[in-house]
Formats: sequence, structure tokens, C-alpha cells
Amino acid sequence: MAGKLYVCPTPIGNLEDITYRTLKVLEEVDLIAAEDTRHTLKLLNHFNITKALTSYHDHNRNTKGAVLIEELNSGKNIALVSDAGMPGISDPGEDIVRECIENNIEVEVLPGASAFVIALVGSGIETRRFTFEGFLDRDKKKKKKRLEEIKNIESTLIIYESPHRLKETLKLMSEILGERNISLCRELTKKHEEYIRTTIESARKYYEENDPRGEYILIVEGNKNVEEEKNSYEHLSEREYVKLLLKEGMSKKDAIKTVARERSLKKDIVYKQVLDL
Repeated sequence: MAGKLYVCPTPIGNLEDITYRTLKVLEEVDLIAAEDTRHTLKLLNHFNITKALTSYHDHNRNTKGAVLIEELNSGKNIALVSDAGMPGISDPGEDIVRECIENNIEVEVLPGASAFVIALVGSGIETRRFTFEGFLDRDKKKKKKRLEEIKNIESTLIIYESPHRLKETLKLMSEILGERNISLCRELTKKHEEYIRTTIESARKYYEENDPRGEYILIVEGNKNVEEEKNSYEHLSEREYVKLLLKEGMSKKDAIKTVARERSLKKDIVYKQVLDL
């Protein structure tokens, strides 16, 4: 009989945030698969838990995933942990969960700390609908392209960013998304927890004079003018609309997709109208 994979969230800063249920599972499983075994060992030592550890991270997910599936099929129960928060959110945990499901291995996800949920609730920005974007691409061109693709999303945007790329990201956001409310969150649950609730342009100016520190979660207000913008394009033909989007910097492929979606048309119908562009 196959074992079970337990997805175990761990504290993102304050060790008191771990649940009794998570501690019980960590004590009882046969093996703990950790993003960084050294980091997880400190957590286990703090709670006097002695357990076999193995690494499972972004660089070995392909080879180690197969090993973990083999261990689970042999009857072992395995706990999956990341360095902080819920495994599977912007980390390779999503891969091993998928592999377990494909191999009919039971997966149990435990509730617990998740940084983006804390940041969203504390932002003061709409929480009813939100889009989790995670990390934007490191390449500036690809990052710019992605921001263009998501600029018309009406729900709140959740974006992760590292300190050494924050200034560039805020600059691109200011250019592409325009002036919107934003909450920049860092050091969540820790002694120096910080929320900077401001606007994109004000945040950009602030970090021109102040160096970013620590990993950031950006909670960005959705596009509140999208309906107005859509209505202003209603008088345009599909061909004219595509030309306008191309002029604004969108790729031809994305422009065709956008027009087809907004006009409830098949993409090939729009494509035929703009073959010569």
C-alpha cells in the first residue's frame, strides 16, 4: 500500500505560527523532503524533532521527484516543506503534488502560513477577487511583455519581487499599469514587519532614494478603468483595434488574442483581417 504525501506549511518568520497538526505530522512521517535541509533542520531542532531529511528543490526536482514517488509507492509517508510558508506556491512543490496525483498517491494539504494571503489581507486593497502572478520574469523585455498582458485585469494583482529588481519593476509598473494603489509588504510576521501603502509612482520615487531590503510582496490594485477603455474601442473594427494595440506596444499575437476575446470571436477570424500588418 502506498504512503501519503503531507504538504506542510512552515512559519514565514515567527516560529509560533506553526500548527500543532504540522508538528504532529513532522514527528510521525518517515521522511521530510525540504527545500533547504539546513534551514529545516533548525526548525526541527527548535521543536526537538529528529527525522530523516532529504532535499527537494528547484534544481533537483526532476530526478528527486522520481525518487520520492518510489519511496511513497514503497509505503513511506513523506512530509513536504519549503523554507517558509505553503509548499507549492511559486516553488517546485506543485510538481511533486501533480506527480502524486498522476500516480494515485494520496496528498493531504495542511492549513497554515502563506505570505501572500497575509500581505493581501493587510494591504487594504480589494480582496474579493485577486490574481496571483508570483515572480515576474527576470528578463526586462519578458517582464515588460507580461505587465502589458496583465494591465487590463480588473482583480487585485499579487506579485513577488526580490530587492535588487524592485526598482526596475516599479518603474515598468508606473509606465505600463499607470497610477494605482499598491501595498509593498516585507518581513511579514517578523519583528520589523512593514507595509508601505501608497501609489505605484510614489513607491517608485521612494525607492529612488531608499534601498529595498528583503523579499517583497506587491499587492497592486486592479484596473478600474478597463470597462471604460473597452467602451472607447467599440467603434473600431477588429482590424483597427489590432492596429491600435500594436501601436501601444503589444505583440501581434497578443493583440489578436485580446481582440478575439473582447469581441467573442475566434482568433482565426481576427487573424485573417490583419494578415498584412
